[in-house]
Amino acid sequence: MADKEELLQRLASRVRTPDVTDAMGRIHRHRCHIDDLVTPTPGRVLLGPAITLSFLPSCEKALPPEQYNFSRLFHDAIENGARGRVLVLAGNGHPGVSLGGGTKLSLVAAHSLAGVLADGRLRDFPEIANYGFAAYCSGQTAKWGGDTVTPYEANRPVVVSGVTVRPGDYVFADASGAAVIPAAQVISVFEEAGRIAQNEAAFVDRVRDETRAAE
Repeated sequence: MADKEELLQRLASRVRTPDVTDAMGRIHRHRCHIDDLVTPTPGRVLLGPAITLSFLPSCEKALPPEQYNFSRLFHDAIENGARGRVLVLAGNGHPGVSLGGGTKLSLVAAHSLAGVLADGRLRDFPEIANYGFAAYCSGQTAKWGGDTVTPYEANRPVVVSGVTVRPGDYVFADASGAAVIPAAQVISVFEEAGRIAQNEAAFVDRVRDETRAAE
């Protein structure tokens, strides 16, 4: 497993999200890309297998906070491992609401996750930036979201911006956006993405050389 992760990190260091999205398009044809993301951790690349935490509209009677809360559901999500994983927070139709902030996401840092992909806003960007993980979300907010949404269940398939994320799928995110990749194909997808990146770089070099020759 360690050898696979080292290979994956090496392959991922050579590509960007558009390359991965193109590679997925050649292999799978289904939507895998997530656009319009904001990050409190610019320059950090997010890569790892997903664990998921899904939110529902708050209802104190139906979803009592002593049972349905971020800490308990987070620990349910990491039951089978935490290090190097990506916590995917699914807002289920609430992209403008906070799904976490510096306090709750300290759990992500404490358990050595790779980072967070949130289908909603995050709070406390300066605090999150001081943690060691990468985070991507729909935006920043100053308002607590607990009066609107409540953590409901962990490690079930979720939909983020029209993209299915199953526990174990790989999440890759950088300044260009994010892509979700089935675990069984993650190496082959990144290998193909590397070939795409090389071909596009070669095309740019040819154009540059032809332009210089013409001048």
